[in-house]
Amino acid sequence: MKIRILIALAGLSTGFITPAFTQTTAKDLVGTWTLVSITLDQDGKKTDFYGPNPQGQWIFEANGRNSHIIIRSDLPKFASNNRQSGTPEENKAVVQGSFAFFGTYTVDEAAKTVTFHIESCTFPNWNGTDRTLSFNISGDEVDMKSSVSSTGTGSTQQVWKRTK
Repeated sequence: MKIRILIALAGLSTGFITPAFTQTTAKDLVGTWTLVSITLDQDGKKTDFYGPNPQGQWIFEANGRNSHIIIRSDLPKFASNNRQSGTPEENKAVVQGSFAFFGTYTVDEAAKTVTFHIESCTFPNWNGTDRTLSFNISGDEVDMKSSVSSTGTGSTQQVWKRTK
C-alpha cells in the first residue's frame, strides 16, 4: 500500500499523472461571452436584475482590454419615429435598463478573481475605479459574482456563455 502511494506521489511530482482539476488562467477568459442570466440577491431575495431574458455581451481581449454591456430585453420602443430621441419616461427606462463599461482587466488566477479597471461607465461614479468579481469557468460558461451590486447593496451573479 505504501509503495502505491509513493509511486502515485512520484508520478504527480514528475508530471506523469495529472491531477483531476484544471487551473483556470487569464487566457480562459479571452473571447466573447453572451449573457445567460443576471440575478440580484438582497437579503436572501433573488430577482432578475435586468428583467427576464436580458441581453448582454462581454468581450475580453488577449491584450487585457474588455468591454461589457447589458440591456433589458423588454425596453419600450420609442413612440416617435425619430430613433434618436424619446420622451422623458422612455429615456428613463433606457437608462435604468442598460449598463455598460470598458477598460482593462487583470486576473488573479490563484484567487479566481478578475479586477476591472474601469475607464468609462454608464454609472459615472465608477469611472476610474476598480471592481473585482470572483469567477468560475466550467466548459463554455463563466459564473461571475460580486459582493456589491451597482445598486450599492446585495450581490449579483452573472452567468455568461462563450460565443462560438
